[in-house]
Amino acid sequence: MSIRGGHQAHVEFRRSSKAPSPSRKAGLGSAIVLGFLALSIPCVAFILAGRTAAAADCGSTPEPGIDWSGCKKRAIMLQGSNFRGANLGEADLALTDMSLTNLTSANLEKANLSRAWFTGATLTKANFNRVEAYRVGFEGVTANGATFASAELQRANFKNASLAGVDFEKAELGRADFRGADISGASFPLANLSRADFNKATFDQPLDFSQAFMFLTRIEGLDLTNAKGLSQEQVNLACGDANTRLPAGLTAPPNWPCPFD
Repeated sequence: MSIRGGHQAHVEFRRSSKAPSPSRKAGLGSAIVLGFLALSIPCVAFILAGRTAAAADCGSTPEPGIDWSGCKKRAIMLQGSNFRGANLGEADLALTDMSLTNLTSANLEKANLSRAWFTGATLTKANFNRVEAYRVGFEGVTANGATFASAELQRANFKNASLAGVDFEKAELGRADFRGADISGASFPLANLSRADFNKATFDQPLDFSQAFMFLTRIEGLDLTNAKGLSQEQVNLACGDANTRLPAGLTAPPNWPCPFD
């Protein structure tokens, strides 16, 4: 063999050693695909199983402990249902009839309750934190020990409700109606109580109004002698009358009583 011929053979050998055969390429590609599928199938199955379970819960009938979190239950009739200990967090219950339901210790955090009504329902120790509850009817509910922290409760109706020990911290309660409600020991720190109405509300434990915004809040006839966190600035903004009793050191402003608006 000539030197030139030997050099050409050496070059051809190097080229052939670097380029895998078509069959080898196909085998390598198949192995990669099979490996990817082996890793992906369990993940997909897990996701689908979770979705199936969630969908099954959303389609189930009401019962204690049910998980309806994130479910759309808008504008339906659920009157008298038992949701004791249920999870309704982030559910859409707008315009839904929840009257006479049992929601003891239930979780409704961040649920949409706008224009729903809970008339006569039992809400003891339920979690209503951060709900959207514009114009919701809570007339006559029993909600002792419930929490409504940071809830949107503009124009909510709590007339004649039992709200002992309820936490309304940072709640939006503009024009909320508490007339005739039992609010013993309820707390409203940093809440917006502008134009809220506490006429004829009752309580045998001190209320907490620390840093609450009380623009035109109706406190006529209330005995607030033992109220916590009440300042002269809040009193000056609120609407009381000659029968409103204030903590020591606070005085009624000259603009009392306020005209009705």
